Amino acid sequence: MKLRRIIALTAAVTVAAACMGSCKKKNKEPDKSSSETASSTSVSPDEVDTYPDYPISYPEIEKKDMGDIYEAEDAKLSDGLKIVSNPKEEETTSSDKKNDKEKTTEQPATKFDPTVRQETVHQKYSGTGYVTGFKSDGSTTAAFTVNAPSNQHYDLSFSIASDRKVNCRITLNGTEISTFKTMNDGDFTLITLYGVFLVKGKSEIVIRPENGDLCLDYLKVSNNTSLSDIKYDANNKLANKEAGKQAKELMDFLTENYGKYTLTGQYASSPENKELDLIYKTTGKYPVVRLSAMHTTGNTFDSSFQDVDACADWYRKGGVVGLMWYWEAPSKKPSVYAKETDFKLKDAMTDIDIAEMTQEEIRGLYGEGKISEQCYGLVRDLDNMAGQLTSLKNKGVPVLWRPLHEGSGDWFWWGASGVDAYKWLWDLMYRRYTNYFELDNLIWIWNGQSEETLVSKSTFDIASLDIYLDNKTDYGSRYEQFLALQNIVGKEKLIALSECSSVPDIDSSFRDNAVWSFFGLWYGKYLENEDGEFSGEYTDKETLVRAYNSDGALSLDEYQTLRSGKKLVSDYGTGTTTSATSTTSTSSETQAETSGDTTTETTAVSST
Repeated sequence: MKLRRIIALTAAVTVAAACMGSCKKKNKEPDKSSSETASSTSVSPDEVDTYPDYPISYPEIEKKDMGDIYEAEDAKLSDGLKIVSNPKEEETTSSDKKNDKEKTTEQPATKFDPTVRQETVHQKYSGTGYVTGFKSDGSTTAAFTVNAPSNQHYDLSFSIASDRKVNCRITLNGTEISTFKTMNDGDFTLITLYGVFLVKGKSEIVIRPENGDLCLDYLKVSNNTSLSDIKYDANNKLANKEAGKQAKELMDFLTENYGKYTLTGQYASSPENKELDLIYKTTGKYPVVRLSAMHTTGNTFDSSFQDVDACADWYRKGGVVGLMWYWEAPSKKPSVYAKETDFKLKDAMTDIDIAEMTQEEIRGLYGEGKISEQCYGLVRDLDNMAGQLTSLKNKGVPVLWRPLHEGSGDWFWWGASGVDAYKWLWDLMYRRYTNYFELDNLIWIWNGQSEETLVSKSTFDIASLDIYLDNKTDYGSRYEQFLALQNIVGKEKLIALSECSSVPDIDSSFRDNAVWSFFGLWYGKYLENEDGEFSGEYTDKETLVRAYNSDGALSLDEYQTLRSGKKLVSDYGTGTTTSATSTTSTSSETQAETSGDTTTETTAVSST
């Protein structure tokens, strides 16, 4: 699969909610319809095609230094574009105020936004001129033919000046790899795509401005030096010091195989597991991780009982269970969405330490007016959900538990009242579940997705991202998000792709040194069509088949083999494959920097 890359431009202290993109949250809401309890898989082996194992394969990487400049005036230009040779006037006023100035650029909602510092520098264009005259209908392009000295990852830096924010699409050999917005201050600014993989020889890189004119000076192609930062030194010690045996064993497995394999995962919309069966029919393999959303409606937790049974059934079949919580606010207008409920988390906050109090004590505080109705409602819901999780504990089921997902966004009520409220609720839940209810079967996944929403590292075990892209974008490895998240939480935490619109390309993941602990493909249009058959709209069949049969990804049968202490027949360390822990290719982030000698980078993470 050809590589697609994301560009992101934000200020050093700001991380925007991004990866969710044009996929509306409402379209992701779990199916509330009732279903019978989890059934055994209903697909006959006779209905399923089998596929060979796919060795991890990508061109051998050879690191070479490079820093070539390709002037825009020498590129292949669409009709109507013109080369301007008049020097760009240097600014003579307010220069001291403008130096070292940090700027923020808005990103399309589909993109992930690392943070960078930008330095304003006043200079003339490079070469003999710059190119302008781009049409606002996206019909004009500049095509650069670059000559890569070797197979390796490169940084692509476009020098662009614009008086407005212009959307730009970048394609590599006909395949879109990134989109970004320009600055709007009129200064030439370097916008850099980090870690784009080029094969040795000539490649065509095309820039297509979509909604306005700009001044394009040059493209700089240099060898990437940031990718080797990703490491797989995660700690297998769970945050809960009293974690149970099953949780410890699962965490040990995840840690031991981190960077070696990605566990396959699929969201189920109901206990019937139709999505998991569809994966089997399409690929000949079942996923390891059955993911689902516990849903509550007002004060009703009835539907979550069915989820509990389905989770227990999948665990008995030898799989792994992952749960999130679509928590409707405890209000007369219950909803998970902030704009649809009158519930405000900030109104529930209290300075009283209620995490380990009995329900009677908390009810007394409410009766005395010492805590709000909102606070009392939160605790009731927390305790009700604790009952469901306790049921799984009693069944011996360890759970990849991902509460308060996408906390950096403002679309869910738990993220809409700011980071202090979010962190307060996380701490309340963690301590109440761990200390008061003694839920020792939970492996905690923090999905806050920004540096600002980072909770205490002593209260979670795995950090994850939700990344949704449009159906025209090849998913690739998403290595730039992987690195940014690892830079926030540290290398001792596992990094997972908790929700995605398409499965990551396993070959690219190893090539780019971004081997997610596990991935979770969402259901609905991301997998099936209206007839319940595999759609191929977001992930084509070949990609899905290769992912589930790749030597770098674990399917259910392979997971069971490894858990039993046996070795897999396939060996992904042969051929052109390089192991994730030693490959010279690694992570990436996208940076915008104004042309100059000095740029300071700070990487952070965004939401979905």
